[in-house]
Amino acid sequence: MKKTHKLYKYFLLSFVVILLDQAVKLLVHYNMDPGLAGEIKVLGSWLKIHYVLNPGMAFGLKLGSVYGKLILTLFRLLATVGIAYYMSLLVKRKAHTGLVWCVALILAGAVGNVVDSTFYGVFLNNAPAGSPTPWFHGQVIDMIYLDIWEGHLPQWLGGQYYALWPIFNIADSAIFLGVAVILVMQRRFFKDAEDKKQDNETNKDTTTPSTGTTAN
Repeated sequence: MKKTHKLYKYFLLSFVVILLDQAVKLLVHYNMDPGLAGEIKVLGSWLKIHYVLNPGMAFGLKLGSVYGKLILTLFRLLATVGIAYYMSLLVKRKAHTGLVWCVALILAGAVGNVVDSTFYGVFLNNAPAGSPTPWFHGQVIDMIYLDIWEGHLPQWLGGQYYALWPIFNIADSAIFLGVAVILVMQRRFFKDAEDKKQDNETNKDTTTPSTGTTAN
């Protein structure tokens, strides 16, 4: 019961993030025009709300081929199941709570984009033209536009024009935040797991009775 209660709070975080992600996406879809026509500047030209449909991966990346989207959606479905199972294992093994919170964020982000990919092609009719079926071909709604930098690289880097302006959503942000914190805090997160494993092995050795024999 205690394990179930602990696991519940992490799934609750995932659920709240998923609800927030979907609420924002639907608000954008029903109240904004796509592209520059409906763009809202939040912090000048640096941070904007910009409605765009993403048929591929996170941060505006795309997959080619007719079945690329289907493969990506199926992969996301499998990934969400794997992440949820991994999170339950972490709770069972009493892993660092910070690690579990991060995995909960990653799970929320994965589910949030899976909902778009699986259902939006049907219910929002946003599947790309030529898709074999609207199911599993929905386009992900992105809206957070960071216009970080654009210009020409130094000559020693080729001097080519380069633009760095990712467009993403709350689900992408949850995944990025979860992964980033794990990378930064990995020594602490996984050191605790190793320490607990060593403590358990030590306790097991000290509680194991000796099997020596006595002479008659």
